[in-house]
Parts: sequence; structure tokens; C-alpha cells
Amino acid sequence: MTDTTWHLTASSGSVTVYTDVAGRAARAGHRLIIEMREWSADVTWAAGVPVGLEAVVLVDSLTVVSGTGGLTPMTGAERAVARVNALKSLEADKFGEINFVAEAITATDEGFRAHGTLTVHGRRRAQAVELLVTETDDRWDIRSETILAQTDFGVRPYSLMMGSLKVADEVQVIIDVSYTKECDVPQ
Repeated sequence: MTDTTWHLTASSGSVTVYTDVAGRAARAGHRLIIEMREWSADVTWAAGVPVGLEAVVLVDSLTVVSGTGGLTPMTGAERAVARVNALKSLEADKFGEINFVAEAITATDEGFRAHGTLTVHGRRRAQAVELLVTETDDRWDIRSETILAQTDFGVRPYSLMMGSLKVADEVQVIIDVSYTKECDVPQ
């Protein structure tokens, strides 16, 4: 069997970040739903199994889709301000990409586990990513849910009112992608 590489992009699915709020005034804040609209991933296959994974997310593609909670519904103007604040926290002008490179991929009962290095805000950390795989007749659906602490990567979560209202340190990252089976897929 010939080795192959899957090239996935935003047209293949989504990378979504969910934030929470913290601090004494947390109930006044919005929990954000953020989409990363420009990303790509290459999955390398050999002998019918995945052996490599490299992913890149462009930080400037961050889009605040909505905000839940808070004292009032989130407006379009507030979404724009939240985007600017998130880009400042991530220092997008200095650190324009988030990268993940898997050094090893192992099979699990529900899919695969990719062990690698995640780089956010210029800081590298070891990271394991669970990839839940569902196969149908014509495609593979892949989902990953990961909790990350922003401060582990040197990101200072946005806060106001002297820390009485702030973005919680931990964020949830959910990746949902589909890959259509073609005649050159691994067997």
C-alpha cells in the first residue's frame, strides 16, 4: 500500500474554543464561543495507520461567534471588543500561529491518541490529544475535546475590574472534522 497524507482545512470541519468566566463578578460576564476560522492539518499514513500529524491554527482568524450568560445578551459590538481583547491576551502580533506536532500516534478503543508538542504563545508543552473516530460508508468523522490552561502557555487571561471579572484560566478546545473516503485512502 502506498503511503498517503490527508490535508484538512477549515472546509473539513471546525476548531472551536469555549471560555468560562471567573472572579467575584463572574455572573456578569459572558462565556465565549470562539471559532478559529483558518487552520490546516496534515495526517500522514503508512501501512494503513496514521503515523504523523501536524496542525497549524492562525491566531488572527479568531472569531467570537457568541457569548452566553452575562447580565444582558452579548451584542455585535461586544463580540468585536472580546475579539480584540483575546488577540491582545494571545499577543497575536508576536505569536501568530498555534502549532501541534505529534511525535507518536497510538490506537485506542475509540480512535487514536496523538502524543506531541503543542506551541501556544511561543511556549511549547507536551500534549496528548484524544481523537475519537467514527467511520461510516463514505467518511470518517473525527472529534477531539481538550482542556488547556492558558497560563501553562504564558497567556494572561483577560480581566477587568481589578480581577473581579475575568476569563477563566482553563478553556475547552473542540475539534470536529470529516474526511471523505477516496480511492487512495489507507486500507
